[in-house]
Amino acid sequence: MLQKLTEKVNQISPELRKIISNIGWLFTDRLLRMGVGIIVTAWLARYLGTEQFGLYNFAIAFVTLFHTVATLGLDQIVVRNIVSDIEHKNTMLGTALTLRLSSGILLFLSANLAIFFLRPDDPLTRWVVGIIAGGLIFEAFNTIDLWFQSQVQSKYTVLAKNIGFILITTVRIILISIEAPLVSFAWAALAETGIFAISLTVAYHVSGQKLFDWKFDLDRGKTLLQESWPLILSGLAIMVYLKIDQVMLGQLADDAAVGIYSGATRISEVWYFVAIAIVNSVNPSILETRKVSESKFYQKLQKLFNLMAVLAYAIAIPVTFLSRWIVVVIFGAEYAAAGLVLSIHIWAALFVFFGWSKGIWIIAESQTLYSLVSTSAGAVLNIVLNFWLIPQYREVGAAIATVVSYGFTDYVLCFIYPPARRLALIMTESITLTFVVKRLFRRA
Repeated sequence: MLQKLTEKVNQISPELRKIISNIGWLFTDRLLRMGVGIIVTAWLARYLGTEQFGLYNFAIAFVTLFHTVATLGLDQIVVRNIVSDIEHKNTMLGTALTLRLSSGILLFLSANLAIFFLRPDDPLTRWVVGIIAGGLIFEAFNTIDLWFQSQVQSKYTVLAKNIGFILITTVRIILISIEAPLVSFAWAALAETGIFAISLTVAYHVSGQKLFDWKFDLDRGKTLLQESWPLILSGLAIMVYLKIDQVMLGQLADDAAVGIYSGATRISEVWYFVAIAIVNSVNPSILETRKVSESKFYQKLQKLFNLMAVLAYAIAIPVTFLSRWIVVVIFGAEYAAAGLVLSIHIWAALFVFFGWSKGIWIIAESQTLYSLVSTSAGAVLNIVLNFWLIPQYREVGAAIATVVSYGFTDYVLCFIYPPARRLALIMTESITLTFVVKRLFRRA
C-alpha cells in the first residue's frame, strides 16, 4: 500500500507538484489566519458590541471600495506578462508599483473627502475611515506578490503576511484587554498593512531578487492602463456588490444592523480563501495551456469549476443548517439575529468561487470589456435590490440582494453573452454535479 502510494507520488509531474505545494502554502496561511482571526474577531465583536463593531466594519467596507481602484486591475495582467516575457519583469513590476503608488495616494485623499460629505456630523467615523484609508498607499507593495504568483512561490507571501498578522493580532488582544477605544483598532489595521509591505520587500530580497532593479517605463505604463481600465471599473463593480451592502446598511438602517450583518459575513466570507488560493496557483498553468490547445484549456476549466462547486456545496450545506448555533457560539447571543443572515449569505460562496475561476477565462480570451459590463450590471442590480430590501428587511434584505446579484453576474449573464455560453454550460455541469453522475455511470 505504502509502495503504491510512493509510486503515485513519484508519477506527479514537477509542474503539478509546484502547484500543490503552492496551494499548500496558501491554505496554511489562510487556515492560520482563519482560525486565529475568527477568535480575535469574535472577541472584538463581543467587546465593541453590535453598534461599534458595525461602525468598524462600515469603515473597512467603505475603504475597500477605493482599494479596488488602487490596484488598477493589474494583477492577472502583470502575472500573465511576466510568465510570457520574464526578461522584462523588472520594468513590468517597477511600472506597476509606480502606477499603484500614485493611485494609492490619490485614493487616500478621495476616501477622506468622500466620508466627509457622507457623514459630516460623525467625527468618529471620519477618523476611523481616514486612518484605515492610509493602507491604500501601502497596498502598492502588493505588486511584489505578483512576482511570487507568476513563479508559483506563494510561500514567501505567506510568510510575509503572517509576520504582520501575528504581530497585529497580539496588539489587538492587548487593546481589547486594556479596553482601548475604537480608533486604536483602526491604527492597528493600518499598521498591519505597513508591516506586510515591509515584510514583502524583505522576502523579495531573500528570494534572490532586488527591488532596486525595478524600473518605470512610461510607454509600458500606458499600455498596461489601456488594457486594464476595463478591469479597474469591473474590479470596482465587484467590490461594490461585495461591500456596498455594508455601506448601504449603515446609511439606510444603522450601525447596529451593519454589526449583525458583519458577524454573518465574517463567517461566510472566511471561506473565500479556498477559491483564491486554488485559482492563484493554477492560473499560470491554465493560461499556458491556452497557448497550446483550446480544447485542453476548456477541459482544465471544467475540472476547476467542478472542484469549486464541490467545495462550495461542502461549505454551504452544513453552515445553512447550523448557522444560528455557529453565530451564537462565536459572537454571543447579542448577534443571534445574524444566524438567518448567515444561512442566506453563505450561498454566495458558490458564485464567488465561480467568479474567481471565470477570471482566468476573461484574461485568456481577452474579455475584459465583458467583465466590465457584467460586473457593472451586477453592481447596479445589487444597489437596486438593497434600496428595495434594506428599509424593510434590514440585514436579511442585504443578504438576499447579495446572493441574487452574485448569481446574476457570474452565472446568468454568461448565457446572454455568446462568447461566454460555453463557459455557462461548464458552470451548469458543475452546479448540477453532472460530472459526478457521469463518473458513477462509468463505474457501473
